[in-house]
Amino acid sequence: MTKLSKLREGMKKRGIDALLVTSPYNLRYISNFTGTTGLSVITLDKAYFVTDFRYTEQVATQAVGFEIVTNAGPIFDEVAKIVDGNSIEALGFEQDFVTFSTYELLEQIISSELIPIRGLMEELREVKTEAEIKIIKKACSISDAAFNFILGEIKPGMTEIEVANLLDFHMRGLGATGVSFETIVASGVRSAMPHGVASPKKIETGDFVTIDFGCYYEGYVSDMTRTIAVGEPSEKLKEIYAITLEAQLKVIDAAKPGMSGVQLDAIARDHIASYGYGEAFGHSTGHGIGLEIHEGPNVSRLAEKLFVPGNVITNEPGIYLPGFGGVRIEDDLIITETGNEVITHSPKELIIL
Repeated sequence: MTKLSKLREGMKKRGIDALLVTSPYNLRYISNFTGTTGLSVITLDKAYFVTDFRYTEQVATQAVGFEIVTNAGPIFDEVAKIVDGNSIEALGFEQDFVTFSTYELLEQIISSELIPIRGLMEELREVKTEAEIKIIKKACSISDAAFNFILGEIKPGMTEIEVANLLDFHMRGLGATGVSFETIVASGVRSAMPHGVASPKKIETGDFVTIDFGCYYEGYVSDMTRTIAVGEPSEKLKEIYAITLEAQLKVIDAAKPGMSGVQLDAIARDHIASYGYGEAFGHSTGHGIGLEIHEGPNVSRLAEKLFVPGNVITNEPGIYLPGFGGVRIEDDLIITETGNEVITHSPKELIIL
């Protein structure tokens, strides 16, 4: 079944005759369009892509099977024409990607009923195709290669920003089109900051250095975290590293279809709590990745949805002790028919440089 046919099934269940797609991520998912200006109107039997003259040639090669409409004037005027021309009675719109001012405009020019829609396309995106998985695996391979590279570069006296820049540029050299998010390099006491983006702080002997990074490759992301030591770390740091790694490996052993995000999160959380560090693990165990760095399904105390084959999730427990240091270890996993496949392959035993 194609993406469009799956989407149309969902549209029928939501009671809409057509869907206005404006999210850039959803546009790429449903049409393969990689430009920056355009929208789509999907009806129950047709698919339109509206863009201006700058992208008409590009969209013709990417959005195969779509009828291309070129707008010379306001883009939503073309939407109104499509709605009228197809006698659309109920037009769904992505409520999280349409501003109130745009909604007011649509109310004035669209003849059909406007129906706010949330999660329709995003739920489809949670189950990756074989083609999507192949791309994500390539993005992960770039991250693995970049981590191996950066291990040979990190030295006491380097700043966190210097490490992040080297890492980011190296991933681009390996084919990445950009970073998945602002690279986190947090050393010493800053490693207790889960989202401690790279700072001017210099790395010192004995520091734990947490590196959380990823790249975009052909529109899809990777997301990996490793914590290393620069010089011999304290016994306490070694202790929390071992506990975190045990929790992370327990998640890998357990992850499978039919399990909920709540259940998988509890495996890591309960293990860390059993050593008295429950309060030091404040974030969720993981999240989905794909076209976005954070998408469904989630691995958290609130994630009741059951995993199915084709989900791609992160596994990233951590322990953070303010004023002392912290550790996080993260891999990307594909939920398979029988369990899961780890697709980030960098070593996880404690590396001491």
